[in-house]
Amino acid sequence: MKVVWNISFAGCGFRSIYYVGALSCILEQVPQLLHGAAMFGGASSGCLVAAALAVGIPIDLLHHKKIFENKTDTFLYTLRHSLLEKLPQDAHLRASGRLCVSLTRLADGQNVLVSKFDTREELIQVLMCSCFFPIYCGFKPPSYHGVVSLFPLNTITMAPFSGESDICPREGTFNFFEAHYGNVSIQVNTGNVYRVCTSFLPPTLEVSGNGEM
Repeated sequence: MKVVWNISFAGCGFRSIYYVGALSCILEQVPQLLHGAAMFGGASSGCLVAAALAVGIPIDLLHHKKIFENKTDTFLYTLRHSLLEKLPQDAHLRASGRLCVSLTRLADGQNVLVSKFDTREELIQVLMCSCFFPIYCGFKPPSYHGVVSLFPLNTITMAPFSGESDICPREGTFNFFEAHYGNVSIQVNTGNVYRVCTSFLPPTLEVSGNGEM
């Protein structure tokens, strides 16, 4: 029986740069883990990494300077500009069935998973909706009438916070306390407090400290 697996990326603000390092190591050590994945899923900034993998954008192009620009009031504008620049014209065709984007429906707070995109513009709109963070990105969220789908089991999870994800930072001591954000388990420790706080800051504005990028 052929083994099928998927890879998902948790939302993490500007700490999505962690994924660039992790994916570079995977490509160097076990490239088949990425090349053989059936689907890529993600929420918030994690969906941008998943989208890049689904449509075939090279890892070294994921760290796009414009996305890390320190203008929170125009974040969605700069994000849209970057997506228009980097996504190929047939991105929606490549992404359909290979990309699963997690959205939160404003009306009832329910999770919606979208994996079919009829146009490139629709794909961009879905990614922007997933990346929207109230107040930080503005007060009027972008809208999209998504199609509910199911993200299959046997999924390798990635997150830049130490916890129960398959690929994540490891702390030196075992910790019994954890918090849950969406479907992500995050240990309550000083390292994660630093990571969570700096996830709202572009890398150029991070204060010095003991936490890693």
